[in-house]
Amino acid sequence: MSIKIVKEYERAVIFRLGRILSGGAKGPGLFFIVPCIDSIVTVDLRSVTFDVPPQEILTKDSVTVTVDAVVYFRISDPIQSVTKIANSRYSTQLLAATTLRNILGTKSLHEILSDKESISHHMQEILDHATDEWGVKVERVEVKDVKLPVQMQRAMATEAEAAREARAKVIAAEGEQKASVSLKSAADTINQSPVALQLRYLQTLTHIAAEKNSTIVFPIPLELLRSFPGIKEGKF
Repeated sequence: MSIKIVKEYERAVIFRLGRILSGGAKGPGLFFIVPCIDSIVTVDLRSVTFDVPPQEILTKDSVTVTVDAVVYFRISDPIQSVTKIANSRYSTQLLAATTLRNILGTKSLHEILSDKESISHHMQEILDHATDEWGVKVERVEVKDVKLPVQMQRAMATEAEAAREARAKVIAAEGEQKASVSLKSAADTINQSPVALQLRYLQTLTHIAAEKNSTIVFPIPLELLRSFPGIKEGKF
């Protein structure tokens, strides 16, 4: 007999004369094997991450983008991961790259840029279902970056700038409209009382004098000039 030890995060799949021993995977801790008859495959149960290589994808609206992602997975069934698939990590990586291309190929550019979270969740569900028979549990998928062609970036920047300018013009026009309504209301109010116009003149003069200007141009009402006899007779 021989003594073997596996760590807390490991499990040992034991083959005796080519057959898996009953009782499932062994561990963690100490167990015995029969030399020359038993063979051991140690499986790590910790979560593992890998990057999906950047994939060039043609979207539904015929835009070429480059997308990459990261996948988090772990072994949920050590026996299945040993007996059903030769290399569970490499197979999961290839499947993740293919799934990413298939999913994003059905999306438009706007959906890819705005719905990364839903795309990641959908991809995680597909991968988890496909790798379940391999004893692999896909815990999380994240779409990291979406790279656009330079020409597309310039076109989108130009479009956004034009949209901002259009909104600015609309806001300025609305402000002019509101100001004209307020000025008309003020003019109607002043027209009802001539004294109000004189008070407005005095208020303007006070405001100008507070700025320490050397020259002040102040309008004089014609009604005040007509009060002089010479102006009425046309001598000035």
